[in-house]
Amino acid sequence: MFGQLKNQYQSSDTFLVDLIVKSGEGGYFKVIYDRYAHFVYNKCFGFVKEKEEAKDLTQEIFIKIYLNLPKFKGNSKLSTWIYAITINANINHISKNKHKTVALLDDHLTDHSLIENSDDAELFDTNYEKLEQLMDVLPEDDRRLLIMKYQDNLPIKQMIKILNIKESAVKMRLLRAKKKVKKLEANLRSA
Repeated sequence: MFGQLKNQYQSSDTFLVDLIVKSGEGGYFKVIYDRYAHFVYNKCFGFVKEKEEAKDLTQEIFIKIYLNLPKFKGNSKLSTWIYAITINANINHISKNKHKTVALLDDHLTDHSLIENSDDAELFDTNYEKLEQLMDVLPEDDRRLLIMKYQDNLPIKQMIKILNIKESAVKMRLLRAKKKVKKLEANLRSA
């Protein structure tokens, strides 16, 4: 079967996915793994901050990717699809392992009105450790949006594809998430 593909490392992602799904030959998945393992591991490490845990999570993600390859329809790039699976898996992993209550945050942040002139520089005019603490207590959806926008520097158009929502919804949710971070930071300062 491998003779069919002389240099699989030069093949497109779409071709490889089709080949894996149609042939059932998992050996081609190694090419996809080799292309994206470093990226997935780095995202995992960014979330969990421990090498072994990041390695374990990376393996779990690639198992999930392999098992779901038949569901990949090519509506987006494979890298976008892998990114979405990676981010969701990391957030789910952290949520399962965190014992912080989000209910307290929601009690303080019930105002969901939009910020008219939201300045990103003002939002993140705080030290990294404090920002990391704030992100840890945000609801999953807000955290996911802020990570996509500010850690991964994804453009809105790519976020639309990953989240499968309209542009206005992405922008509105980003504004709400930023407002929650600002309010939470203000509450920490006054505490």
